[in-house]
Amino acid sequence: MPDSARSLPGLIPLPRRRQPRKPGVKHISLALQGGGSHGAFTWGVMHRLISEPRFYIDGLSGTSAGAMNAVVFADGFIKGSRQGAIDALARFWGRIAELNRLPRSFIRGIPGLSEGWQVDADPTFVLIDFMTRIWAPSQLNPFNMNPLRELLSELVDFERLRRHPDVRLFVTASNVRTCKSRLFRTHDLTVDTLLASACLPLMFKAVEIEGEHYWDGGYLGNPAIHPLINECASSDVVIIQINPLQRDEVPVTMRDILNRINEMTFNASLVREMFGIATVSSLIESGALEDDRYTTVRFHQISAEAELAKMGALSKLNTERPFLEHLHTLGYETADRWISENFERIGWESTMDVLETFV
Repeated sequence: MPDSARSLPGLIPLPRRRQPRKPGVKHISLALQGGGSHGAFTWGVMHRLISEPRFYIDGLSGTSAGAMNAVVFADGFIKGSRQGAIDALARFWGRIAELNRLPRSFIRGIPGLSEGWQVDADPTFVLIDFMTRIWAPSQLNPFNMNPLRELLSELVDFERLRRHPDVRLFVTASNVRTCKSRLFRTHDLTVDTLLASACLPLMFKAVEIEGEHYWDGGYLGNPAIHPLINECASSDVVIIQINPLQRDEVPVTMRDILNRINEMTFNASLVREMFGIATVSSLIESGALEDDRYTTVRFHQISAEAELAKMGALSKLNTERPFLEHLHTLGYETADRWISENFERIGWESTMDVLETFV
C-alpha cells in the first residue's frame, strides 16, 4: 500500500475490502488479550459470540493465550464451521487441564490461604513463582520442554490454515533484541509463532524465528488493534479484556504490588494504542481532521474486571479443570449479557467510552 493510502491510527481507509452481507448479520472483529489460564474467560466469550448467528467475525488479533484462542478457533471453523470452532476450543482447553497441572497445597476455601480461586498464598504456586525469579529458564528447563508444542501440533492443521488468507488472523510477539513487536499474519502461522507470542521470559527460553528471538507479545501488543482497523472490513472492534485496567485500592502487600505491576505491564501497549486512536477520533468528531478517505471505528469491550481482579496473578498458572470451566462460564454469561444489552447499537455506535476507559 503506498504511503499516501495508509490509514491513521483509529481510521479505516476507504474504499475497504467488502464482504457479502446477509440482512441482520453484523460484522465484528475481535481483539483477544493474553493472560495465561485466564484465557479460558475468552474461550467462554467466543463460544457465545460464535453461537450467535447474527454475528460474522471478520478478523481476530490475539496475543499469548488470546493468540491460541484465535488460531484454534479459526482452525476449528475451517474444519466444521461454527460448531467446529466451538468444539475446537472446548477440546483445546480440556487438554490444557490435563497438562502439568499444579496441585494446590491446601483445600480450596481456607480463608487467607486458598479462598475461592485465589492461589497467591498457596505454597505450590508461590514456590514456582519464587523459582522462576531465582533461576533462568536454561537452568530450570534446560531441554526447553514445552507441552504446548505437541498439543498445538496435534490440534491445529497449520498447513491448511496458511492456505486460507481470507481468514484474517494476527498474532503478536515481542522481539527481544530490537524491542519491536512482530505481527504474524495467517500465512506466517506455525507452532513457533504461537509459542513465541506466549513465551514468558521467566519460564521459557526465547523462541527463535528466522534468526530473531521473541518473548510474549503482551509486552508490546496485548493485543494489536491496528491490523483489525487497517486490514479487516468490519468497522466494529470488540476488545475481550482479561487484564483488569482499574482497581479500587492501592496495593500494599508485596504480592499485591507484583500483581498490579503485572496488570499494568500487560495493559500498557493497549492503553498506548487506544490513546492514539481516541486522539484521532476526537479530531474527526471536532472537524479538525477532514478527509473523505477515513471513517471512525466503533469500539466495544467485553470484560468481567471485578471478578477477574479478585483472582490474583498466580491464578494465571492454575489449570485446574473446575477453574477453567468456571472462567468459561463467566465468559459465556458475560458475553450473553453484553449481546442482550448492546446488539442493536453494534454497527451504529461504540458501546464503550474509549476516552474514559483508556485516557
